Amino acid sequence: MIFVIVICIGAMAKQQCNMASSTAESFQTWHTNLDCSLFAACHSFLIVLQEMGEAGEIQLQIAGIRGQEGGDDHGRSCPPTPAPRRALSKRLAWWALVLVNIVFVLAGQSVATLLGRIYYDQGGKSLWMQTVVQSCGTPLAIPLLIYFRTRKSSSSAAAAAAASSSRPPVVKLAAIYAGLGVLLAGDNLMYSYGLLYLPMSTYSIILASQVSFNAVFSYFLNKEKFRALVLNSVVLLTFSAALVGVSHGSDGSSGSDIPKGKFPAGFALTLAASALFSLILSLMQLTFEEVLKSDTLATVLEMQFWSNTAAALVSVAGLFASGEWRTIAGEMAAYQKGEVAYAMTLAWTAVSWQLCTMGLMGLVAAVSSLFTNVISTVGTPLSPVVAVVFLGDRMDGVKLIAMLIAVWGLLSYVYQHYLDDRHAKAKKILGEKSDQQLQAAKITEE
Repeated sequence: MIFVIVICIGAMAKQQCNMASSTAESFQTWHTNLDCSLFAACHSFLIVLQEMGEAGEIQLQIAGIRGQEGGDDHGRSCPPTPAPRRALSKRLAWWALVLVNIVFVLAGQSVATLLGRIYYDQGGKSLWMQTVVQSCGTPLAIPLLIYFRTRKSSSSAAAAAAASSSRPPVVKLAAIYAGLGVLLAGDNLMYSYGLLYLPMSTYSIILASQVSFNAVFSYFLNKEKFRALVLNSVVLLTFSAALVGVSHGSDGSSGSDIPKGKFPAGFALTLAASALFSLILSLMQLTFEEVLKSDTLATVLEMQFWSNTAAALVSVAGLFASGEWRTIAGEMAAYQKGEVAYAMTLAWTAVSWQLCTMGLMGLVAAVSSLFTNVISTVGTPLSPVVAVVFLGDRMDGVKLIAMLIAVWGLLSYVYQHYLDDRHAKAKKILGEKSDQQLQAAKITEE
């Protein structure tokens, strides 16, 4: 399903680029309709989550009242009746949230990478402009932030006071968001270099090394456990990226306009960007757990907005400091598909990266940074296929083997995550049974 979504979005993007030189009005209509659909879908999803949470709270209150009434009738205090429907609704809401974030990550990452490669192929040359569009889509999060702030202000005064008392100091938060923004800007710049110097298929396969770096950072920063299948996944994904790196034939296996002799630099910068990105995800998880101590949608959007705003400011400063802003007008005029296509490519690249960032931070808050990186790596077999279809990249034997190894490593991690989840559920069930037996023994003794 995700592959079909990405292919459809890519086809729409390519078709719009081809039509852009003839008319600008069709782009404006398409842009408006898609924006309306996007915000309507997000608003509907938030309403569903809110209704599911309220229904669960009402069921819990009813269960507690019934438990109290039963205790009064028998002259003793009995434990409240459990509310399985509330637990089920919370689980469904959690899985729905995780699924939406996964779609945002895969679709946003694949489409943004495709549009970034199209930007260079059609005459774009500004590395700092590509860096800016990776973080300048933060205004898209403003409506959702306003929605959550309005919802928060309408809550009870006691809950608002408790939330404000547990909130970290503003200076501390500002320093954290500014630091993350600087790291994101540097990471985006290295990704821009990598995308310029490498074919999209090669670039995507090297990105699989993110999981290897993230496994190490998660072990030291987030106390993640190293299990056999996780270690196997790390080794396989590292070997996959190394196999592409030592393949000198990748330098000419693309239908894109790739600078000659830049493969080593592109490989090194993409690998460094993968390591830095993994560190950023681990630091975000550490911030959610130790500083913010919250994983709500409002907290995720807040971190996304301020860290990306800081990254956008750093990127804009780099654009002016490097002098590349002087070449933007000439670059737009020389763009092969026309000025409207130039603006449209950058705009939709910004939208795609923002959706991807929203999904990444949502998965970090809901699950873990390592799981987030694994989901991001799922795009490894997807992006080369997109590159072959839309950009004319040739899938040679080395790339195919590297891609299969990456998929093998990914499946190893997913299976280990499944085993851990099943073990945690079994442990929880045994704990609940022992608690029930202990309570029954106490009641018998009384």
